[in-house]
Amino acid sequence: MKRFLRSIALFFPFAAAIYVLLVVLTGNFEAGLHRKNLSYRKGSIGYLYTRLQEIDRAKNTDILFLGSSHCYRGFDTRIFTRHGLRTLNLGSSAQSVIQTEVLLKRYLEKIHPATIVWEVGPASLMSDGVESSLDVISNDPNDLNSVMMAVKQNHITVYNTLIYSVYLDVFHKNASFTEAKRKADDVYIEGGFVEKDPQPYQIINRSTSEVRLNDKQFAAFENCVSLIKRSGSKLLMVQAPIARSLYASYLHHDAFDDKISAYGAYRNFNNILALHDSTDFYDSDHLNASGVAAFNTALMSMLSVAQ
Repeated sequence: MKRFLRSIALFFPFAAAIYVLLVVLTGNFEAGLHRKNLSYRKGSIGYLYTRLQEIDRAKNTDILFLGSSHCYRGFDTRIFTRHGLRTLNLGSSAQSVIQTEVLLKRYLEKIHPATIVWEVGPASLMSDGVESSLDVISNDPNDLNSVMMAVKQNHITVYNTLIYSVYLDVFHKNASFTEAKRKADDVYIEGGFVEKDPQPYQIINRSTSEVRLNDKQFAAFENCVSLIKRSGSKLLMVQAPIARSLYASYLHHDAFDDKISAYGAYRNFNNILALHDSTDFYDSDHLNASGVAAFNTALMSMLSVAQ
């Protein structure tokens, strides 16, 4: 029996080493679309890599923005700069609350913002968070928080991408990487905002869905609120405006608003602004320049309610 247990104990490290080697070989030699269960996204569409490079000069900023693409496409740092406010937008594509928690643990103390504006919508608390985990793992140096996030997600693609990303970090494989400021019809603006070129409104049809919160996401939400309160930063949670056609597809808005507002200052801008789908949005999820200006102007008048 002892010999068997010893053999098992020796086998697992060997098997783990072989597995890591296979993941690295897959990442290095197989074309992106043929990589099964590995999705490395350095320089992906949300500009997270470039955004994170700005953290070193963002200490003691006035406002830190957090959230999904509603955040980095919805809070124009130039508008706040014109009002004398130093801001940093740390939104990322499909950022769920699990990834928000990781970013706060890494950077909240360093940035030390006076106020945090956190874009909290139903999608960020309903999703599994896998897509955003891949984005964060691929574009930010990995640490124990990455490992804990992967365990929380418990998804093979997240594990494999973390292994491959750590390999790239350790051997400095991306030391010369730079990200273009323009990608197709997107332009990165200093401070973390992503501006979309003018284009006609594109309807995205969605079926009606219940707002059912993911238990892991809500636990992370409570952790984030505690982290922010302990830091001394003021917190204002907002639900960014989306097209009325999309907003109507979610059920039980009042219950969601009541649940979030129990944790601090919260404003649902879908109930505050009278925006129009065809003139203030470029698709059902995202504001155009006109919508962003209206949203940001209204937000600035409410910053005093942050707690």
